[in-house]
Amino acid sequence: MALPADGHVHSQWSWDAPGGDMARTCARAVDWGLPAVAFTEHVDHTPWTMPDGGTLLGEPFDVEGYRAALAECRDRYPGLRILSGVEFSEPHWHAADLRALVASGFDRVLGSVHARPAGPGGYVEISHAYASVPAAEVVRGYLAEAARMVAGNTDFEVVSHLDYPLRYWPASAGRCDIGAFEPEFRDALAAIRRSGRILEVNTREVFHADLLAWWRAAGGRAVTFGSDAHHPDALAHQFRAAAEVAAAHGFRAGPDPVGPWTRE
Repeated sequence: MALPADGHVHSQWSWDAPGGDMARTCARAVDWGLPAVAFTEHVDHTPWTMPDGGTLLGEPFDVEGYRAALAECRDRYPGLRILSGVEFSEPHWHAADLRALVASGFDRVLGSVHARPAGPGGYVEISHAYASVPAAEVVRGYLAEAARMVAGNTDFEVVSHLDYPLRYWPASAGRCDIGAFEPEFRDALAAIRRSGRILEVNTREVFHADLLAWWRAAGGRAVTFGSDAHHPDALAHQFRAAAEVAAAHGFRAGPDPVGPWTRE
């Protein structure tokens, strides 16, 4: 089975990817025979309250520098489809900022949740929330926020890493079992389907095959695949296994190699 396009990749133009390298990632994609890669760089407008009491806000996205690097890679690797893109955090909280950004044109826009409210006017990154909030509540709150995100009329097409909070599940909370949150995941997936958006199969950490079964049961018709790579070596991580599971649930590649996999 041919590997799908990697629709969620970060390069040096993402503030949290110091090991990212657009050119090296493209070279790796060519070596692996990927049909396409989308560089979906981070755009974050939500300030995080850090454990030490300070505040962290992701560095601004250098759109001009990014586009110049993209053009250079397209010239260097003409046989590889290279898509422009952004991963926009909490788009429903910053709809006007997202609208202004995407007006300049991007091939792929991901919407994702990385933070939750914490205290009066404050926000905390999901991985840090476990320090002060019961683990199960972190996951359920995340999924409820994801449902609110897709209910908004904001300009993104793909919902990224719905299982994000499970990456950081604390050992002190016992074994992490995605099945313990099946009703909440199903509710979020139903909301995504109603919004007409696409579910991303994210393979950065544990690949949760249950999500594909629940997505199909919810009536989901399309998926994309994203390694969420922040370094060239992580490109297309676990893609073969993810593609096989997606195919088993009836999702198939279409005639456009950069398009989503769909099912009848």
